[in-house]
Amino acid sequence: MPMSPTNPPLLTRKELDARLGGAARAWLDEALAEAEHAAAHQETEPPGRPYAAPPWELRYAAAGRYCGLEHADSVRALLLVEAHAALPALTRLYEQGTAAERRAVLLTLHRLEPGPTALPLVEDALRTNDTRLIAAAVGPYAATHLDPHQWRHAVLKCLFTEVPVAAVDGLARRACGDAELARMLGDFAAERIAAGRSVPADLTRVLELTTPGAAPTEES
Repeated sequence: MPMSPTNPPLLTRKELDARLGGAARAWLDEALAEAEHAAAHQETEPPGRPYAAPPWELRYAAAGRYCGLEHADSVRALLLVEAHAALPALTRLYEQGTAAERRAVLLTLHRLEPGPTALPLVEDALRTNDTRLIAAAVGPYAATHLDPHQWRHAVLKCLFTEVPVAAVDGLARRACGDAELARMLGDFAAERIAAGRSVPADLTRVLELTTPGAAPTEES
């Protein structure tokens, strides 16, 4: 199973402009204008009318082709924010999108403030074995909205799939003094040892954070 990197920071519009060529910048200008227009003219589809994706959603899918795969997450995040994407659009883009398009939705949730209503998207990502989706799912939105039970299992999922726990936002804060997480980590380590498998180094790091009074000096 390939190792998943931690999530790179999403670039701002100014940072993207410094990295994109002229054609890509022009494409992004048009895409963001379409997203802004959609945000200002949100309408409810009349019953019975087939759904027609707004232009910015089509741009969302094409971001990698026009702006480069390395910038696609940042471009898609800007489109979601500019469009004020609500839960129906987020769900649609996630469920119908590629893994890369799903990842961008997950990475942007904390900027959209949908409250806990988008948790099903995070839960779906955590049920997969796609390490890039898992890493994106345990970002700031999950740190705020996952309940303790869900969050502990998300940490274990990272350990199981070898996603670096540095991807888990708020790890030190939420793990501090968590006796139940410590118990689960101990059980997981015992199972690995009994099966003749090595214990991930990250497990020791998280276990240390669960010590009562452990200082949350670093947020991952």
